Amino acid sequence: MTDEPVEHRTLLIAGSGIAGLSAAIYAARSNNDPLVLEGDEPGGQLTLTTDVANYPGFPDGINGTELVNNMKEQAEQFGAEIDHGIVVDVDESQRPFRVELRDGTVYTADAVIAASGASARTLGIPGEDLLMGHGVSTCATCDGAFFRGEDMLVVGGGDAAMEEASFLTKFADTVYIAHRREEFRAEDYWIDRVREHVEAGDIEIMKNTEAIEIHGSKEDGVDHVTLVEHPEGHPTNKLDDPDTEEYDFDVGAVFLAIGHTPNTEYLEGTGVEMDDAGYLETQGGEGGGQTKTAVEGIFGAGDVVDYHYQQAATAGGMGVKAALDADDYLEDNATAAAEAGGQATAEGDD
Repeated sequence: MTDEPVEHRTLLIAGSGIAGLSAAIYAARSNNDPLVLEGDEPGGQLTLTTDVANYPGFPDGINGTELVNNMKEQAEQFGAEIDHGIVVDVDESQRPFRVELRDGTVYTADAVIAASGASARTLGIPGEDLLMGHGVSTCATCDGAFFRGEDMLVVGGGDAAMEEASFLTKFADTVYIAHRREEFRAEDYWIDRVREHVEAGDIEIMKNTEAIEIHGSKEDGVDHVTLVEHPEGHPTNKLDDPDTEEYDFDVGAVFLAIGHTPNTEYLEGTGVEMDDAGYLETQGGEGGGQTKTAVEGIFGAGDVVDYHYQQAATAGGMGVKAALDADDYLEDNATAAAEAGGQATAEGDD
């Protein structure tokens, strides 16, 4: 390991999901020599999806990993380099930027695109960490088949929870959805899908309900969960209320679908602005520069910025914008440097 830069790149892209790879394709075509660092989850969240049915251009759907691998190949054909590496620090006090990886490797880069995605949230309840990977999961498409024939619990009330519950009906005896409120946040499409499964007897809904402990062992997996329920919702805030009911519930697997946390820690301490949840603030608006952050030369794309849409297609579009914005920035800097060099030469000739 060394603290000295091992290589300089015109453009460094943190993240290899749809946003990062879309940026890489456009950046490579613009001769900006992009280096894509894969991060903690190579390929991003889409690699956890077996069937992507809503990505434009694939009427029969496409496997998430296949789509990502196709994009990697496309980016590499245009000259992008994709490598393992997790960015832990970006030093904006110098130009070019100093970018440090977890393994101690250091790069310098003229511009940086943050496309490092978001990670699944967990509940922080007893038993969760112990049983993660042993009956507790944040990815139904990854792990659902391991619990074929079991009753399964999905925690959450948004699109992800509805989608995962629907998917798990392929394997589960019964899928239970625990949501801490009365109303779901999911789109009508997913609510309708779940209702169809409810009518078919595949899914049961447990509203105003939260899990407070997961029981089991690494050897035998999940045995049961402790749930609390209150008629007005958010029962964990009302544990002392006599109307709160606590009970044990037998399931063989627990799937957490309660949102994500943006992977933006490596930009903390820079001038890049973030909201309270850690999502990057970008310029937005109309015209060019929509993906600019508050630091010149650092751009944001995909789920590190977008807490609302969080779709593969929107992430891809934002990645394209970031590459184009970075190209404009790099061209402007090259022009300014050339003009400054020409002026210095002229002054030297006087």
